[in-house]
Amino acid sequence: MKNISLGITLKLAQTLAFSLMYAAIKLAGPVPVGELVFFRGFFAFIPLIVWTSFTVGPSVMVRTKRPAYHVGRSAVGVASMFCNFTAVKLLALATVTAFSFMMPIFAVVLAAVFLGEHVGRYRWGAVVAGFIGVLLMIEPHGGLTSIIELHMSPGVAAALGFSLLSAIVVVLIRQMSTTERSEAIVFYFMASCTVAGALTMIWDRVPLSLEQVLLLVFCGLIGGMGQMCMTFSYRYAEPSLLASFDYAAMIWATLLGYFIFAEVPETILFVGAGVVIAAGMFIAWREHRLHVERPREAVT
Repeated sequence: MKNISLGITLKLAQTLAFSLMYAAIKLAGPVPVGELVFFRGFFAFIPLIVWTSFTVGPSVMVRTKRPAYHVGRSAVGVASMFCNFTAVKLLALATVTAFSFMMPIFAVVLAAVFLGEHVGRYRWGAVVAGFIGVLLMIEPHGGLTSIIELHMSPGVAAALGFSLLSAIVVVLIRQMSTTERSEAIVFYFMASCTVAGALTMIWDRVPLSLEQVLLLVFCGLIGGMGQMCMTFSYRYAEPSLLASFDYAAMIWATLLGYFIFAEVPETILFVGAGVVIAAGMFIAWREHRLHVERPREAVT
């Protein structure tokens, strides 16, 4: 059932939830990434279980017709989360958020290569523009020279790795969504994050203060709520319509970074982010146009 206003509200709630999660990670201080992933995965189960208990029932979370796909999606998703949290620890909030906007651009390339989707010259032009925007955002971290000489900042490398891996996840979920429920996809991903994070804690963990524990529990809860909002927003509105609202995350990240961490991003970051956002919005618009035009062609 379509409910566009509810879909938009859920999408905006998702962007705020993930921005608050990033802020909690930075406030927690020097905590190993694996330990962060464990808390994020384990405590995200709570909102998922509460939601399913009042809707479809908890048993739906474990039902699957394609377990192998869950293994692949979860492996890529866990790697993506490790990259994401590494970037959050090393970069300003607005910078991490700006690089995450490359995800839909990477998704276009991957869908063309692996799914055989037709990508016209306009969307390829948007892809090129998006990469130009990335070069602008990388400028304060070594610029094009850092790429050519393979000396890219670890934070930038992790942020781009997160975007690329997230795009792969999008492609995998497109294939899984024909048979798998959203609740199951989220459940198996969270379980994988919990196990992977726990394994790394065998050799790399630090004792946590009460404040750090509370921050990381909040990270898991708010991250789980954000993931639920994201998953269910697509039940009420088209992904191409919701795509532009992802960019509200830049507002939250800039405000949280400035007022909590006194982070003031360089102007060129906003210029590059603007180019990437414009490219992403154009891709979303073209996808929406194509979805409208194809049914008309089928009728005629």
